Amino acid sequence: MTLSQILTPSIEKAIQALFSVTIDKVEFQTTRKDFEGDITMVIFPLLKVVKSNPVELGNKIGNYLVENLAEVDRFNVVSGFLNIVISDAYYLNFFNEIRNNEQFGFVTPAADAKAVMVEYSSPNTNKPLHLGHVRNNLLGYSVAEIIKASGKKVYKTQIINDRGIHICKSMLAWQKFGNGETPESTGQKGDKLVGNYYVAFDKAYKQEIAQLMSEGKTEDEAKKQSPIILEAQEMLQKWEAGDEAVIALWKKMNQWVYDGFAITYKNLGVDFDKYYYESNTYLLGKDVVNIGLEKGIFEQDPDGSVWIDLTDEGLDRKIVLRSDGTAVYMTQDIGTAIQRVKDMPDVGGMVYTVGNEQDYHFKVLFLILKKLGFDWASSLYHLSYGMVDLPSGKMKSREGTVVDADDLMNEMVATAQKIAEDLGKLESYSIEEKANLYNTIGLGALKYYILKVDPKKRILFNPEESVDFAGNTGPFIQYTYARIQSIIRKANFDFSNNSQATVLHEKEKELLKQIELFPEVIQNAAHNHSPALLANFTYDLVREYNSFYQAVPILGEEDLDKKTFRVQLSKKVADTIAASFKLLGINVPERM
Repeated sequence: MTLSQILTPSIEKAIQALFSVTIDKVEFQTTRKDFEGDITMVIFPLLKVVKSNPVELGNKIGNYLVENLAEVDRFNVVSGFLNIVISDAYYLNFFNEIRNNEQFGFVTPAADAKAVMVEYSSPNTNKPLHLGHVRNNLLGYSVAEIIKASGKKVYKTQIINDRGIHICKSMLAWQKFGNGETPESTGQKGDKLVGNYYVAFDKAYKQEIAQLMSEGKTEDEAKKQSPIILEAQEMLQKWEAGDEAVIALWKKMNQWVYDGFAITYKNLGVDFDKYYYESNTYLLGKDVVNIGLEKGIFEQDPDGSVWIDLTDEGLDRKIVLRSDGTAVYMTQDIGTAIQRVKDMPDVGGMVYTVGNEQDYHFKVLFLILKKLGFDWASSLYHLSYGMVDLPSGKMKSREGTVVDADDLMNEMVATAQKIAEDLGKLESYSIEEKANLYNTIGLGALKYYILKVDPKKRILFNPEESVDFAGNTGPFIQYTYARIQSIIRKANFDFSNNSQATVLHEKEKELLKQIELFPEVIQNAAHNHSPALLANFTYDLVREYNSFYQAVPILGEEDLDKKTFRVQLSKKVADTIAASFKLLGINVPERM
């Protein structure tokens, strides 16, 4: 139980006993640093039902708590705020309860719990993953892990965009310019090789447009009449008709990309439980549109196109079927959502990790699914996130100016290596140990820098700043974890039994108060779909630990009970850092 859960019933009893009234809610907040107290009750809302001044109210409630609740040691009232000081015994009991609990903060899902499907990544098979995909993958994976830790079953999924004109552009360019080269013959990852041909197509396309314009065509005419774009459109038509040669090439080049993606996902530390492919789903949803027409949810225009009118909900009319009977993306997404629940009947909600440029699309999608009568539609969530900006400017895939995910990870590891070598202290490490450490620090820096920011905000990503060993960074937190491991290794006495310490130092109490928040932070991060809450909780915990480390002796403490407790407390801090970082997909080093 949290402090607020412990205090609330006694405060309600106090108000009933003292003033003969009941209240709907007790409001708490963190005690301000300049006042004594561990938790603060806000008095002002009570003034609506009790005719008194806030200081008198606070004193009466405070005295009642001291007399009737063992956990309350003393209190003070400042204006309309009752600052409550909790006893050391409460925190020591709490610590002894959680000290050896490896699952502290985590909730095991009930056997009959509904599952949440979290979709992330969902790339196109015409280019490698880039920096934007990195934020998407890190967010989706972390949110999935946090929701799982909060007590729900979770399925991680993605839908791979493996069809369409953009895929045909890479295929056609490889046919024209590739001379039969393969990932094996070039030594390149397959996704990079295919991505090169997407860029090559765009280069050839622009040259043809320029040539046609020099012959008197308008730009619009040139774009439509360019021979290479006409060939790409013809290839798409052949794919849709099932042409054997086109399908064989499509399968071959897509497999190159899948193999490349698999390496990137492994290096990034993300995984999936189920894959969907747009080539299998792009026809889904058309039957649902017909059912919706019969129910009057959709309406058909004279040209045969089908729409839904959402103007009463503050949106607009949205097409769900073109006049020629072909589906739009909205139709596919409707059908895919329904198919997922058919595939996994225990799914009761879905999280879509997609950039904020698609905010309107998901508002419409969720509303349509609700109107179609699916009860799980009320548990759909768009994990909308802002773009990642770089000092060099905006990325463009077709021009080859994107920041490649693999290159970015390699750069992060190289940056970590340079900084770590400049700091020294790695003389005793083997080459393999150094390589593992640089990887842990570099990827930890990348992941933390991205995840500490609220998903909805844009990020200006600065690689060197992210690997700083001071401030709110991954390496700073990792260094504190490694420092604690060093303390534990040096503890040459048995600290396995419960400490008999009875009085807490102020810094010990502050640490315990921060650790106690961990379960609540997991629940809040899951509810808000925000790894940033967990990342910044961990940073606050590390700051509290470093303040504790500077203020009190640990291994140098002469009193055995105090020394035992401080080593145990240090270990619990390290365990909490590791558990929190695991939910963020970040590893921690034993030495650093």
